Amino acid sequence: MKAQAFERWLGQLVQLSREQRRRLLAILSPAVELDRVCAVIDGARKPHCCVHCCAPGLYRHGRDRGLQRYRCRSCGKTFTVLSGTPLARLRHRAKWLDYLGKMLDSIPVRRAADAVGVHRNTSFRWRHRFLHLSKHDRPDSLNGIAEADELFLLESQKGSRCMDRPARKRGGVAGKRGITKEHDCVLVARDREGRTFDFVPGRGAVTKAQLHQHLLPVLDQDVLLVTDAHAAYRIFAKEACITHESVNLRQGERVRGAVHVQNVNGYHRRFRQWLARFNGVASRYLPNYLGWRWALDGGRIGEPDVLLRAAIGAFNIKR
Repeated sequence: MKAQAFERWLGQLVQLSREQRRRLLAILSPAVELDRVCAVIDGARKPHCCVHCCAPGLYRHGRDRGLQRYRCRSCGKTFTVLSGTPLARLRHRAKWLDYLGKMLDSIPVRRAADAVGVHRNTSFRWRHRFLHLSKHDRPDSLNGIAEADELFLLESQKGSRCMDRPARKRGGVAGKRGITKEHDCVLVARDREGRTFDFVPGRGAVTKAQLHQHLLPVLDQDVLLVTDAHAAYRIFAKEACITHESVNLRQGERVRGAVHVQNVNGYHRRFRQWLARFNGVASRYLPNYLGWRWALDGGRIGEPDVLLRAAIGAFNIKR
């Protein structure tokens, strides 16, 4: 529309009735929300090379559903910032920020679907697409005093079409007492500044080999590692030449000066309480929920646009 015609059209808006204004807003609202989403995505990152052939020569080539499209000078293929990300080919972009707002409120799948106006299967798919990359938004390493401890969740094959065991009724309980291979081990390491890493190394009690694989790469060499009295931590720290202190929880020792694991155990408690609202999650999706909880912990990510940038790999600078 030309500028003069647009100005004349704007001047006629005051003559609209209440119902006409409502209908006009209903028509414009999806377009405005789509513009917001596209502005966040285009501002999050600029491509420096082709996602198909990795050649550096690019030029702008129109727009694709509101997003800037690029064409490669070498291979001739076109792409957008979303190409090659988990959000590629997802529809209803105008509803993304509203849905991410529901995720920040930790709304379950069906309630979020009803609130945004999408199918429950779409809601479930969006949840895990948005979390696929954002769960990797982590600090560089743990410094100072770092605590490490495990929590155990009953292994779940919820939603699986082919189970390797009989189904449990309403979640059920483990067949044996104590920590067994029926439990998923979640290893959480957290320093006193709140920087956190979590891993799902496997089932059953954690081993020194798993600690070398997962925990060692995220620890600063000068860190003081504080754990419980599990022998695997002591052997791991000795082999990795890391300063280590432990508290014997079984004998009632919880605090010895600055040596305790209450920081990481508090994180365990918050995670369990938060996870309970979802009525059980499948073990294969557990890393996504751990990343989701880390994003929410302490209000680290509090706005939908920040979570959207994290979902395409443009992580928040503030850790």
